[in-house]
Amino acid sequence: MTAKTSKLALFSAALIAAATIVTNISVAKAEEWVPRKPVEFVIMAGPGGGADKMARLMQTVIQKHHISPKPFIPVNKPGGSGAEALIYMKSKTGEDHTVMVTLNSFYTTPLRQPALGIDPLTFTPIARMAEDTFVLWVNKDSGITNMEQYVAAAKKAGRNWSMAGTGRGQEDELLTAFLNTTYGLDMKYVPFKGGGDVAKQLAGNHVNSTVNNPSEAIGFYQSGDLVPIAAFTKTRLAQFPNVPTMTELGKPYSYFMQRSVVGPPEMDEAAYEFYRGVFKKVYDSKEWQDYMKKKSLLGEFITGNDLLDYWKVNYALHKKLLTEIGEIK
Repeated sequence: MTAKTSKLALFSAALIAAATIVTNISVAKAEEWVPRKPVEFVIMAGPGGGADKMARLMQTVIQKHHISPKPFIPVNKPGGSGAEALIYMKSKTGEDHTVMVTLNSFYTTPLRQPALGIDPLTFTPIARMAEDTFVLWVNKDSGITNMEQYVAAAKKAGRNWSMAGTGRGQEDELLTAFLNTTYGLDMKYVPFKGGGDVAKQLAGNHVNSTVNNPSEAIGFYQSGDLVPIAAFTKTRLAQFPNVPTMTELGKPYSYFMQRSVVGPPEMDEAAYEFYRGVFKKVYDSKEWQDYMKKKSLLGEFITGNDLLDYWKVNYALHKKLLTEIGEIK
């Protein structure tokens, strides 16, 4: 080997070594991605509802346990049954400092409003934190304590019987349609902005019934203002051991609402991994596990492709349900 050749070999080796160092540094930086500014924590619903309470608890857990170097700032965007939040998140495509708490309007709003141009399956699947449950409620002053009495009263009242719920074509209206069809009722569905408002309407005797999540109605239940009649779950809820399921009442039907955290489309992979880690720590925290028990939340933590598959199944299910009640064709 000549001196010139030896120098060239040494130079090439140096270049390769330098390139390797740069690559390793880049990989390390990608793996160590953290937010550089506060994270906008969008809530696809109004104040006081289940999604809002969930987001604010998670914010507290993140801050208390120093899970993120930057705070998560909750922002409610409930307009248009969540359309406001979905449009906003789409506008954040490719950005890494915005995540969103979502529910089943994640499916129903894009299906009902195709002009929005929103495909929920393009959002980043960070974490499903739980599945929320539904219970049929009445005011204590109604005197109703079981499903037989409920059906008799609602049938007698016809269109004068009001069922309050959150938004149009969403979870509450789907359950109202199920009850109308199954029991031959003609209840009038009355939409409000959020689950907290819905519970207040029933507690104030302004409507006849609701299908609130337990987390939304629990305060009024504990005060004795609201009475649970039936649960839309596969088995009885531990918090309401004396409340029968629809299956026990001879109408096998269960329905759940996702409580998930999503990122905008095309989120950077390193940011995605950071947020997955954050919310897995939140899920494993004592605070979150206690909250799930107290609010009758079910379900395991799922993320990534498993969450995307879950979305696909539920998107198809809600397309079918909305078609059946005439909300879409």
